[in-house]
Amino acid sequence: MTQFDVLVIGAGPAGYVAAIRAAQLGFNTACIDEFIGKDGKPALGGTCLNVGCMPSKALLESTRQFHNLLHTFKDHGISASAPSIDVPTMIARKDKIVKQLTGGIATLFKANKVKSFAGRGKLLANKQVEVSFHDGAKETLSATHIILATGSVPIAIPGVPFDGKHIVDNVGALDFTAVPRRMGVIGAGVIGLEMGSVWKRLGSEVTVLEALPEFLSVVDTDIARIAAREFKKQGLDIKLGSKVTGAQVMGDEVQLSYVDAAGGEHQISVDKLLVAVGRRAYTQGLLSEDCGVKLNARGQIEVDEHCHTNVDGVWAIGDCVRGPMLAHKGSEEGIAVAELIAGKAGHVNLDTVPWVIYTEPEIAWVGKNEKECKDAGIPIKTGSFPFAAIGRAMAMNEAYGQVKIIAHADTDRVLGVHMVGPMVSELIAECVVAMEFHASSEDLARICHAHPTLSEAVHEAALAVDKRAIHRAN
Repeated sequence: MTQFDVLVIGAGPAGYVAAIRAAQLGFNTACIDEFIGKDGKPALGGTCLNVGCMPSKALLESTRQFHNLLHTFKDHGISASAPSIDVPTMIARKDKIVKQLTGGIATLFKANKVKSFAGRGKLLANKQVEVSFHDGAKETLSATHIILATGSVPIAIPGVPFDGKHIVDNVGALDFTAVPRRMGVIGAGVIGLEMGSVWKRLGSEVTVLEALPEFLSVVDTDIARIAAREFKKQGLDIKLGSKVTGAQVMGDEVQLSYVDAAGGEHQISVDKLLVAVGRRAYTQGLLSEDCGVKLNARGQIEVDEHCHTNVDGVWAIGDCVRGPMLAHKGSEEGIAVAELIAGKAGHVNLDTVPWVIYTEPEIAWVGKNEKECKDAGIPIKTGSFPFAAIGRAMAMNEAYGQVKIIAHADTDRVLGVHMVGPMVSELIAECVVAMEFHASSEDLARICHAHPTLSEAVHEAALAVDKRAIHRAN
């Protein structure tokens, strides 16, 4: 039986980062992953690199360029006759990026001497792992430390069965060979909004059905309201309080039934239907009955604040444990666990994990929103500033949205920052750093920000917390 110091199950952003860091720290490390790419070959990187974060961003960028060519370049004096888009070429570009990224992980594994096993891992008793290879062969490995990083899978809903062609999850929505004339999306979350935006920009009529009565309830209300207004301008038809009751493929279209907030029953027909109602921990078949590791009621692996399970030497990270299902959160947990195994300090602050939705405008936030603070009885003060008053945003022809900072009314400590607007996926990092260092809004207000930049909106919002913004009336 082959013995390792550290054995990781799962090679997504949590698992492969944990494996590389463990190897850097001198451990004899191996990583098991079962993912098979579009070419039928094993591919590292998990959902994020293969069929999630990275391919969706590639499509978002391609369609953003095409949309701007059609609608906004004219404002710059740029025109083109009869512009068109070749969808297969766009998809091929996306696939090329994915292959480069997943191949890059294989190169990093080789450089760091991480042993890779292409197959499905199952945790057995006594810190042993059974590897089921794709050809049917099996091998048992053992390790001093085992890190479970199996990620998550899409949630299906009753009455709406996936068929991979007409009714799809996020994977299917990445590979349409042509622009659907009508597209339905169930779920107005990150995946639903991003993929709905991709195909809307190319001309699809997109209807988004969201069961909750509020739009983006985890985002600050002011930011969500601005985002909803911008999406409406773009033609996304978002129906809140709409619960889907069933979907049936009839010929080359999908008949979709739903009940609105008032109880009225409706039916619509679409050519493609994306189900994006969330994801669940992928733990099915991962644990033998006698391995000792516990799952909670949601099927997630139970861990403590250091990602340690109830079994000594067995850890779990990423989407298969508590906390936000975000690639960067999983990666940080992977680093933390590897360093804890090495006897170093390892910690992830779940209160300062940034969130981003890569629509246009982008949406980003970190920390608490205003409602959460008020519900918790926390006294707050807020400051906001619009990108409409930022010179760089005007020059970019993207002067919409705002930055909102929430600070404690007594201590001035920054409790949360919410943004909607151009490139806020990059701007949020400054606020994450500020919160990690327990900064006050005055700290942000006193830092010199370059001019002209989009980051000036953060500066002005911090000034606005104390009603001293310079470039707007307070």
